[in-house]
Amino acid sequence: MKIAISGAGVAGVALAHWLHRTGHTPTLIERAPQFRTGGYVIDFWGLGYRVAERMGIETAIRDAGYPMRELRLVDHEGRIGASVDVDAIRRATDGKYTSLTRGDLAAAIYGTIKDDVETIFGTSITAIEEHPHGVQVEFDTTPEREFDLVIGADGLHSAVRDLTFGPESRFEHYLGCVVAAFVVDGYAPRDELIYVTHNLPGRQVGRFSLRGNRTLFLFVFRSERISDVGDVTAAKARLRREFADAGWECPQILAALDDVDDLYFDVVSQIKMDRWSRGRILLTGDAAACVSLLAGEGTGLAITESYVLAGELARANNDYRGAFDAYEARIRDLIEDKQVGARKFISFFTPRTRLGIRTRNAAMRALKIRPVADLLLAHTLVDHFELPYYTI
Repeated sequence: MKIAISGAGVAGVALAHWLHRTGHTPTLIERAPQFRTGGYVIDFWGLGYRVAERMGIETAIRDAGYPMRELRLVDHEGRIGASVDVDAIRRATDGKYTSLTRGDLAAAIYGTIKDDVETIFGTSITAIEEHPHGVQVEFDTTPEREFDLVIGADGLHSAVRDLTFGPESRFEHYLGCVVAAFVVDGYAPRDELIYVTHNLPGRQVGRFSLRGNRTLFLFVFRSERISDVGDVTAAKARLRREFADAGWECPQILAALDDVDDLYFDVVSQIKMDRWSRGRILLTGDAAACVSLLAGEGTGLAITESYVLAGELARANNDYRGAFDAYEARIRDLIEDKQVGARKFISFFTPRTRLGIRTRNAAMRALKIRPVADLLLAHTLVDHFELPYYTI
């Protein structure tokens, strides 16, 4: 089948990989003018890692990744309040764990298909009209095209979802937090392979040293719903207000913000829908059921979903309705469990009080006791989901 995939992020390129591998003709549609790299650093393990092994990209992922050594929590003066040795996570995941940017993960997948799969950059889907034998798709900068199926893999603010199911407000559940991320060159100090974070009540800022003398900064703070996430000037002003009194390195970090043009600034939300498909159109990844940044496993879930969707299409001999239903039945409980876990994890990122911060830090210090760490992390990081094996 000819299958349009809206979004060339991790979910989109992973789906394109498996659809191409099973004999379909996917077309990636990406509003950015070129393939996007970079982004914030994610921890990658579990189901997604196992699917990546089946894709044959484990070496590329490890080469792009960072062998993290430590998560370090510091106070107002930069003194260490708690730390976690990442080797405990490696033990819990049998070594199938790395940290890398979202863009590098997407690029590792895209490298397997870029010469075989059409990608249309610099355009967005503006209209979708389904008829008995296919779907007519219109774009803002490209002539209309005909496809057999349309897959929305275009993230939290999905255009395909808006066009097919209705406005985002019907499905978005705001979790009360805002996230921002940016990268600067030449920042010091650097703590190689250590993620350093600092908390105040309701606020967290962290930094991680990247290759090429670059540093990634990540902010999370509790807030009422913000109205405009696309205004860079307003976003910078908001970060300065929220973290003006934060201590640690925040004055220096906020000064580095002056020269930043590429600033990620968005709400932390989940998407909840009764169904992920309608006719020949289906949503996947964050477009269908965003678990949010706080889940810590969104990209791995997106890769898993792509594998299961392509596998069910192959298993159903391209009966797309049967495949869509089987896909949703197999995946939905897993995703909903991850959404519940993410909501519980908010208090780890942004405790509301100083007592909450001290309690969280005490719990982190307990992880220095190896039996405690192994028991807790095994329970937290192991997915109780049987990954299907498809002959694809």
